[in-house]
Amino acid sequence: MTHHPERKPLHGKIALVAGATRGAGRGIAVELGAAGATVYVTGRTTRARRSEYDRAETIEDTADLVTAAGGHGIAVPTDHLEHEQVRTLVERIDREQGRLDVLVNDIWGGEHLFGWDAPVWEHDLDKGLRLLRLAVETHAVTSHFALPLLLRHPGGLVVEVTDGTAEYNGVNYRNSFFYDLAKASVLRMGFALGHELGPRGASAVALTPGWMRSEIMLDTFGVTEETWRDALADEPHFAISETPRYVGRAVAALAADPDVARFNGTSLSSGGLAQVYGFTDLDGSRPDAWRYLVEVQDAGKPADVTGYR
Repeated sequence: MTHHPERKPLHGKIALVAGATRGAGRGIAVELGAAGATVYVTGRTTRARRSEYDRAETIEDTADLVTAAGGHGIAVPTDHLEHEQVRTLVERIDREQGRLDVLVNDIWGGEHLFGWDAPVWEHDLDKGLRLLRLAVETHAVTSHFALPLLLRHPGGLVVEVTDGTAEYNGVNYRNSFFYDLAKASVLRMGFALGHELGPRGASAVALTPGWMRSEIMLDTFGVTEETWRDALADEPHFAISETPRYVGRAVAALAADPDVARFNGTSLSSGGLAQVYGFTDLDGSRPDAWRYLVEVQDAGKPADVTGYR
């Protein structure tokens, strides 16, 4: 009898991570790859051309990381505000794979567009409206074109990536009018898609990472993933932070769960799902940022992650 190596949990599954150039999108794409999936990664920054972010990360780099992790990464340059580009992307996935099992709507692109604590009448209006287009309209466009393919086979999953849980954002003002509205909208999309997909054999959730050590966040603090603790001198609460791979493991766990429909239409967090599925961040810890935020940081207590990671 020949021995067959253990099949990875997402072997044969096809995923699209929309907005996978960096940050959560890259972490999610890599972890889906590590679980054996074929992952289409999209974004506007390629090795040939940068987006308005003007940063070095590219979708080709993400695709290579997916493949190196054990999956198959395919980079497709896509501006998700351009309907024909998204239609063509989905037609390509259909032509090459004939199915779509996981759609991750992670497009954001608003890092340089919102002013912290700037009221709506003082906020740059063009930037605010551009943020809403990039953070909300892109998700709607992508769902419109991709969901017929996802619904072709039962068991599909849509993950709407946001910042904050419905519980937290429901009672907390998030940075500015435009930022708050964008993140609330994506939370609500997870809810609405749950109603539309559930009866048709698929599931949708909204998912938030905690305080994520994205490339931009590390640069902001002037640290690297290896030296991130050096930032604690300036911001002690950064001790609760997590890598982008942590939310990636949350998505991989959801995608591999045959009972994922139990979460349909709900708001989830990386830290909360780590308690459900038992995965850890890369360092073996399980940071629970949203519980920490309420019970320690917002409560005005000194930074202490004991019991929270």
